[in-house]
This record gives sequence, C-alpha cells and structure tokens, in this order.
Amino acid sequence: MSVDSFLDTNVLIYAVSSSPAESGKKERALELIQESDFGLSAQVLQEFYGNVTRKIALPLGPDEAVALLEQFRSFPVVWTDYPLIVAGIEAALRFGISYWDGAIIAAAERLGAATLYTEDLSHGQRYGSVEAVNPFRSRSPDSVHESGGAHYE
Repeated sequence: MSVDSFLDTNVLIYAVSSSPAESGKKERALELIQESDFGLSAQVLQEFYGNVTRKIALPLGPDEAVALLEQFRSFPVVWTDYPLIVAGIEAALRFGISYWDGAIIAAAERLGAATLYTEDLSHGQRYGSVEAVNPFRSRSPDSVHESGGAHYE
C-alpha cells in the first residue's frame, strides 16, 4: 500500500469547518481530499472525532462525525500497532518533536507518502523520507524562516 501524501488531522477538520474565517482553508482542505492520493492513520481519525465533536465552533453530532469516519475509512489507514509506536518514539527523539508528531511521520513513512500535509510541523522541512507541507500558508514566504526548510536525515 503506497500513497503520494498523508493528511494530518487539521486538514480533515478544516474540511468540515463552518467558520466563515476558515472558508479559504476549508476550500483547500476539500481540494486535497478530492484530488490527492492520500492516506491517514488511526491517530488522525481519533483526533478528528475528538475535535469535531467538542472543539470546533459548531461541533458535529456524534452520528455525523462517525459517518465521516466511515467515509475516511475508504482511504488507506495505518492502524496503531507496537512497531508504529516505536517508530513514532524514534522519530520524536531523532527530530526533537512531540511523540504525536513523530507517530504521524511514522505513519506517513509506512504508507510511502513523500508529502505530509500539516500545519503542525515546519513547512518545507524533511523528516526522513517525508516532507512537511503546510497547504494553508500563503504562496509567498512571510519571513526568512518560511522561505525554505531544513532537511533531517
């Protein structure tokens, strides 16, 4: 099982956002979902449910959130197992990031994804075989820090 990209939780959350302030992000998230060859992980699905039923401006009902999870299940999903946990810990230690971000990177690598769409890691940085891309940032860099990412091996 191989995919071109991996979607982090925030992409899925923006796809269901009803906030007018997030309309541009919603449009981009829906575009990624409709046009990308992507995969997900159990962690992403769990975080999605927890956030859309409790933390967004207009939370979804549990039945609606579960119906969306059923749709997302049709895409390749990395399920949490002991080797994924260990790989997540190793990535966290190697790159100096949280375990949760390390587990996302490990899941993306397991699926063979070259691109990880996320707001949570530095845009343009490579984490092993995966490049973090913030799909919601403006096309031109706002600062020298956004003009190019580092490469971690």
